[in-house]
Amino acid sequence: MSYQDLGERIDGAPTHRVAGYDVRVGRPFPFGATLVSGGVNFSVYSAGATAMSLVLFDHGAPHPKAEIRFPDEFRIGRVFCVTVFGLDYENLDYGYRAQGPFDPGRGLRFDPARVLSDPYARLVSGRDVWGQEPDWSAVYPYRSRVLRDDFDWEQDVPPGIPAEDLIIYELHVRGFTRHDSSGVSAPGTFVGLREKIPYLRELGINCVELLPVFEFDEFSNVNSNPQTGERLLNFWGYNTVAFFAPKAGYAATGPYGMQADEFKTLVKELHKANIEIILDVVFNHTAEGDERGPTISFRGLDNQTYYMLTPEGYYYNFSGTGNTVNCNHPVVRDFVLNCLRYWAAEYHIDGFRFDLAAILDRAQDGTPLPNPPVLEQLAFDPILRDCKLIAEAWDAGGLYEVGHFPNYGRWAEWNGKYRDVVRRYIKSEPGTIGEIATRMAGSPDLYWGRGSRASVNFITAHDGFTLYDLTAYNDKHNLANGEWNADGANDNYSWNSGAEGPTSDPSVLRLRESQMKNALAILLTSQGIPMLLAGDEFGRTQQGNNNAYCQDNELSWLDWTLADDNEDLLRFTRALIAFRHAHPGLRNGDHPRGIDYVGSGFPDVSWHGTLPWQPDWEPHSRVLAIMRCGRHAKVGTVHDQHIYMIMNSHWEEHEVRLPALPGQAEWRLFADTAAAPPDDICEPGQERPLIQPWSYLVRPRSAVILVERGRG
Repeated sequence: MSYQDLGERIDGAPTHRVAGYDVRVGRPFPFGATLVSGGVNFSVYSAGATAMSLVLFDHGAPHPKAEIRFPDEFRIGRVFCVTVFGLDYENLDYGYRAQGPFDPGRGLRFDPARVLSDPYARLVSGRDVWGQEPDWSAVYPYRSRVLRDDFDWEQDVPPGIPAEDLIIYELHVRGFTRHDSSGVSAPGTFVGLREKIPYLRELGINCVELLPVFEFDEFSNVNSNPQTGERLLNFWGYNTVAFFAPKAGYAATGPYGMQADEFKTLVKELHKANIEIILDVVFNHTAEGDERGPTISFRGLDNQTYYMLTPEGYYYNFSGTGNTVNCNHPVVRDFVLNCLRYWAAEYHIDGFRFDLAAILDRAQDGTPLPNPPVLEQLAFDPILRDCKLIAEAWDAGGLYEVGHFPNYGRWAEWNGKYRDVVRRYIKSEPGTIGEIATRMAGSPDLYWGRGSRASVNFITAHDGFTLYDLTAYNDKHNLANGEWNADGANDNYSWNSGAEGPTSDPSVLRLRESQMKNALAILLTSQGIPMLLAGDEFGRTQQGNNNAYCQDNELSWLDWTLADDNEDLLRFTRALIAFRHAHPGLRNGDHPRGIDYVGSGFPDVSWHGTLPWQPDWEPHSRVLAIMRCGRHAKVGTVHDQHIYMIMNSHWEEHEVRLPALPGQAEWRLFADTAAAPPDDICEPGQERPLIQPWSYLVRPRSAVILVERGRG
């Protein structure tokens, strides 16, 4: 039905004709471009604009075909809204031109010479093919488009996996399958990732966490590799251009504007495989940078509202990237909330990890707030109620809130203290024994009252060394980033195992493999939510680069041949993940009490040393054992077995006496990281009897996992 056939529907008929188009006053909500009967409703907010125009382009055309100035009566409060009839929306790009004062000292940066992207655009073109050189003279590089939400979800239902049962796998969409060895039909895309779902299931992963997939500009990096002259890109994508639009360059169908459907298909297929999806979201800054950066959207529409500004009109930089989003301003709060609601409702996303989330604590002048409104709103929003919310609880301005991030009973955190102490313990630093015990128990000192499910435990992530590099490099090697090795963290708590970087020394290589297994064994037997970095399960390396944000090449791409070359490490990781799935005692969402509250004769968790029931907490101690009593596992579920984990970060072996088990039960060996494959690990349920049932010789720098069998 055309708009001419609407008859007596007064609210659906045009009232004005502007620039050759039939229009009428639009609806202020929702913001953005929305299909309505006979046309498209456009709505945009600006507190300071004196006038606003809607600029229309044929898709891909260099110059506009029309400019519709909003009549004064089409402004409701500070919202400009218009319904335009008769548009061929599938062949349309649109943007806005905002009139207003240019007075940077007052924070006003209106520039009517620029066409601005819609902050609520559901689809963006202009960067449709990854790495394709753009037209730098284009008058409008990031083009907003209208999206028709007609995807067939086939009754998709999110898996709803309890947080404590998650095993998160952090990956980069492009890097995961871009390498020639990936064997997928469309490398580096959502399609490529979809084809790897069987691998994820076989590994045992039930949650993927994707580095940013909102539209960003990979050409925002200005550096080159000083060794090769290669132009460096913004590979990671922490420079969002459009918060409601999936990255076209990650879609095989991006050149055809089908990136939304391609990404939704990925989500649907992950859910069919019982795998949840968490998005890494970046609300702390945007791609516009500081006053020297490009004007794309927010700056030209309402600079004062969207950014934290100094009294002189410059940008506070708590993000380390030039600007800081003014997240606790009421309008920006609504923007963040509407964005996440959209991804949860329209893309069925299961959770969000918030980059530099401590910024969301800050007031407009940058001071931390005791009760940040945006965090409270996100925690209690009815649409987001079942979504996982995970905070990177620090920022680049020095605010570090691990353990005391405002959580409202909903937020989990990347536990940076867990990462640091596990690294320090594995490299045999003294004085770590007490803290590693606390971290493996779910960090009750940080999250008491919130449960161990509030702690996302990780040893490696995209930002820093890979697991292999943690065992192969003492120092970062970032010269290829074009920043004179000044970028990236210096406090890596790494140890090269006796040789810096590549080596053919078999003793060093054996030690590195054992150290990686030690880290994985600790991670996957700790209470909390474990997170693995993609490729760590088969020894991926970045050649010592601990900040590969700009490396769109084989340094960052997963080399899948390593899965064969390091098949023993991959097998070890798979078996560990299966062991965690098999034992609810390792996944208890509540912190242990250290007492027997079910009448089993054993406390829920107990600590031991080389002698049972006698832990050594002195700074020089490097041997520690933890016993979990399976009868305390998830009260109301099937009882688990006792599990005994022995860690020895000493460079000497130790004979460890084992605690007696009830009845006729005995200890069986599940894993020994010092043993040669295939004796380093068993399949769960196929654990081997011990040679001496009352003791075990734990070799240097190794970990041993025992499990109870034959309960009497």
